[in-house]
Amino acid sequence: MRVLIDRSASTVKADAARRSYDASGTDVVWAVIDSGIDANHPHFKAFNTLGGLAAELHRDFTGSDKPTVKGALKDELGHGTHVAGIIAGGLLNAVLRGTSRYTPFVGRRVSTARNPNTLDFRDETERIEERTVAQPERLTGVAPRCQLVSLKVLDAKGDVRSTDVIRALEYVRKEVNGHGKPPLRIHGVNLSLGYDYNAKWFACGQSPICVEVDRLVRSGVVVVIAAGNTGYGELKSREGDTSTGLSLTINDPGNAEMAITVGSTHRDSPYTYGVSFFSSKGPTGDGRLKPDLVAPGERITSCAAGKNLALLQDASRLEWRKRWPRNAAPYIDASGTSMAAPHVSGAIAAFLSIRREFIGRPEEIKRIFLQNATSLGRERYFEGRGLVDLMRAISAV
Repeated sequence: MRVLIDRSASTVKADAARRSYDASGTDVVWAVIDSGIDANHPHFKAFNTLGGLAAELHRDFTGSDKPTVKGALKDELGHGTHVAGIIAGGLLNAVLRGTSRYTPFVGRRVSTARNPNTLDFRDETERIEERTVAQPERLTGVAPRCQLVSLKVLDAKGDVRSTDVIRALEYVRKEVNGHGKPPLRIHGVNLSLGYDYNAKWFACGQSPICVEVDRLVRSGVVVVIAAGNTGYGELKSREGDTSTGLSLTINDPGNAEMAITVGSTHRDSPYTYGVSFFSSKGPTGDGRLKPDLVAPGERITSCAAGKNLALLQDASRLEWRKRWPRNAAPYIDASGTSMAAPHVSGAIAAFLSIRREFIGRPEEIKRIFLQNATSLGRERYFEGRGLVDLMRAISAV
């Protein structure tokens, strides 16, 4: 298994939902099964994102047969913190202008040819440069007041055992939620990880991890999963190798029937650019429509921690020391369906915060969001039902 909110939140209409309905995720708890969440990042301080209802629920499933609290709020890889920052938290005025003033530093990835004389796209390198953010308060999660539970399953190298993911899912279902007995303490789960589906192992959607996902949904928890980044590759033709989009590439556990599986689109121009070339495409191996939805997943800016933070520091070592050694709020962009899934998690958390009667009814929630998505005019096995639309979902009930 492997692993901008300032621009993309408006694409799913999260900013409009906050203004019109105050749909900000209040009193909703979402688990992030990933590489941990860096509790020291300023993004999670304004709304006590990792405290409150979530404070006692964090667990680290790496390196031990018995999950521990220690380590769950550290993120050596940086992936989980980036995902978490898309769902909730934010740099709002209370943080920016209060006694502890933070200065946002936003790094973007820029691809350049190693040889500028040839501009050969096959010989590219990537560097990090600073991007100016005119309104730092827009560096806000889709559901800023949602509280997050860190369930750490990815280690510093990005490696994870599927058994640890299953343990994390069981922890939510059994220990935290008591097999679905109300009131639920965790309302949703985000899984921005997966592995290539192999038909030789299990029938599609019937692997142990998919079965556990469906079991968790039946217990009342919404589960949002990244579709995968294996939607583009090479095929052999009479004339030689050719690059093309690849169908039947949905990753497990995205093949789980009851999960909301999310593909990727452009951060602010989805109707122009359609579905991201890398986004895994359906149908599933047994012919079901997947992905279910698409959401922004290209160069999404969110919290930098672990290896992502090291990239930022390396790219701006001198400026980092001179301008903001201690009070920096670091952000970096990243691409993938891993970034698309938390947009949907955040949208549903925002929805549940003002439509609380749907808590514990994940199948109804999936129906509402799929029926009220907006088509990009692309092939159904690329876009599913279309782009997630929080305003339409709220207005539908």
